Amino acid sequence: MPTDARLDCKHYLGDRPCAARRTCEGCDAYLPMGTRIAVIKLAAPGDVLRATAILPPLRRSYPESHVTWVADRAALPLVALNPCLDRVMEFGFETALILGVEAFDVAICLDKEPRAGALLKTLRAGVKRGFHLSESGTIEPLNEGAAYDLALGLSDELKFRVNTKSYPEIACGVAGLPYEGDPYVLALPDDSVAGASRFLAALGGEAPLVGLVAGAGSVFANKSLPPARLASLARAVRADLGGTPIVLGGPADRATSEEVLRLAEGAALDGGLHDVLEYAALVGMLDAVVTGDTMALHVAVALGVPVVAVFGPTAPQEIDLFGNGRKVIARVDCAPCYRRSCDRTPSCMDRIDVGEILTAVRDVLRES
Repeated sequence: MPTDARLDCKHYLGDRPCAARRTCEGCDAYLPMGTRIAVIKLAAPGDVLRATAILPPLRRSYPESHVTWVADRAALPLVALNPCLDRVMEFGFETALILGVEAFDVAICLDKEPRAGALLKTLRAGVKRGFHLSESGTIEPLNEGAAYDLALGLSDELKFRVNTKSYPEIACGVAGLPYEGDPYVLALPDDSVAGASRFLAALGGEAPLVGLVAGAGSVFANKSLPPARLASLARAVRADLGGTPIVLGGPADRATSEEVLRLAEGAALDGGLHDVLEYAALVGMLDAVVTGDTMALHVAVALGVPVVAVFGPTAPQEIDLFGNGRKVIARVDCAPCYRRSCDRTPSCMDRIDVGEILTAVRDVLRES
């Protein structure tokens, strides 16, 4: 039978009635997709979250649009409820198959990695920005902003000494968008917020509640303060601020968290293990967070939690705290270096003074 279905309506589902529960003819809920946009940003979760800073300027540039975001499974929860997105898809064969038969007006790849670039290469789009995979199997920039980002990855001098742009500004350049200082935003489901609230209530503790992030995953584990430093900071938060330090970390950081708790000798409480959304909700309920260049830093920034960001091997200028925190930077000639391991003793993170961090915590608590 012929149908009057409007296939370009944002509400159209195809296999069942839409939320309006009416046929398309004469429907006043018709909402055309407008400019169809695909954004590819796969991993890691913290990088995906901070890359969402491109979405407000994207929506301003294309006010009537339908935006699809492709990410790895681990990062999907951090963008699933983003109000700027219409569709979130997990990277993989099925997604590539579906997107391969669709048509887009604009397609953007923010990742400098082959699988992401290959996906952009296969998409049908009037305009492509960012990175695709060349015929030589190498990453190729498609616009001026992407070329600058590629140069950052190829030149230590440019990345470590010359560049003054933050990651959101760089990402907007890759996407071919004007940068206007928009922060990234994280929307959390109610059940995750409720779960984190129950956990904190059971955990107890006197305010201010200060999160101490132990570990930084397995790739750049040395981005985090060493356990002995975190334990010393925990004791200082308890003794000098009268607050409650809560040790936070993901599953890969569990051994580090337990070592911090042991060395803290009862001064700190265990933040436990949570799924990514409940972990984010827990961070959002704290009074301040001390962390290296980790996902927790980006969650705190997104949720407006005062943060003390500690930098050793990574570039502090690429992190924008949007006026809600302090940076404590290792004062060594070899940093930043982006090395995944370090054979120097003491390391850059070993040299950061706990007293300086405590002062920064006191400052952000006073200003919040």
